[in-house]
Amino acid sequence: MWQSIGQAIALETGQSFSIKDKKPISGGDINLAFKVNDEQHSYFIKLNDKRRLGHFEAEAYSLGQLKASQSLLTPECIAVGTTLDKSYIVLSHIDFCADSPGLWYRLGEQLARMHKESGHGQFGWQDDNYIGSTLQPNDWQSNWRSFFSEQRIGWQLQLLSERSIYIGNIEHIINMCHNGLAHHQVRPCLVHGDLWKGNVGFCARGPLVFDPACYYADREVDLAMTELFGQFPDEFYRGYQATYPLTDGYERRKHIYNFYHIINHANLFGGVYIDQAKALLGRLFALTVH
Repeated sequence: MWQSIGQAIALETGQSFSIKDKKPISGGDINLAFKVNDEQHSYFIKLNDKRRLGHFEAEAYSLGQLKASQSLLTPECIAVGTTLDKSYIVLSHIDFCADSPGLWYRLGEQLARMHKESGHGQFGWQDDNYIGSTLQPNDWQSNWRSFFSEQRIGWQLQLLSERSIYIGNIEHIINMCHNGLAHHQVRPCLVHGDLWKGNVGFCARGPLVFDPACYYADREVDLAMTELFGQFPDEFYRGYQATYPLTDGYERRKHIYNFYHIINHANLFGGVYIDQAKALLGRLFALTVH
């Protein structure tokens, strides 16, 4: 397996490469991860079952689109492929450094600049991709409220119901979320899609992001998630607001957007996230009926 991956790296980079050392890296819930190197070059590799190739292909495509935006720094995708029984993605290895208020401020500015580019006419993505290990549908739609309430909220609730987990009437919840986004004017822009602290780092070149689940969406979905699993430092929001201020109603809408990630975690991990989804649903009901 490792010889095959080394050969793929050599082919894609045009440089001789043979793995001399590999070191497992902890921290992920889905994939196995390793740092590999020869005498001159180091790479970061994620491994999974062969059937997971589509996950890595989707990740590579999203990374390419983020890079093309020329706003956010990302790891470079070197290769994606399969061995006899594994799928893999090879990324440039990043030497992380400590964060600082200035770096967080710059990340806010960079994200805002990417969100400002809104030349795309519809919401969705070229293909379905994944949020964590959950399939994320991305059929193109021109109506944001319909897209999010159906392809994000409705989809996750249907997956829960297939596991005999019910947190409420699906159609009622879809309609509630749809109505909760009423009168909100949205321009489609490229979003990271899974922007929490675990998918952000800092290096000598500045802030960078990884593990995206990109699509064209309301920019607020990214901002909302930064508040969900360990809020970003205040400097990040100052940088964002100085570049592209949020509009009225965000403080209410962010709970609808984060409901998606909570019910996805309920699908992935169950347990406390099911209770959290029910609690947030009650809060959404209170917010949308007034």
